Amino acid sequence: MPRIPSPAAAHIGAIIAGQRKSRGLSVDDLASRTKIDSSNIRSYESGRALVGLQSLVRIAVALDVEPGEFLNGIELSMFTKGS
Repeated sequence: MPRIPSPAAAHIGAIIAGQRKSRGLSVDDLASRTKIDSSNIRSYESGRALVGLQSLVRIAVALDVEPGEFLNGIELSMFTKGS
């Protein structure tokens, strides 16, 4: 069973994936634009890893969105494991 670090990771990952797909980009396209390894992009999108701030900004720039867009709907309680 895949480990999800937090509901926040899954939420942010889903937004990243949605933005990427809406622009017709593959994971490899986004990886190339951001200089982030495609396996990391996949981990972020699946919610297996919580994207760091620097990577989040790089992804936002590549997708031409404000970084804060990835945080829409995030609540502090989403970072509590096991809740």
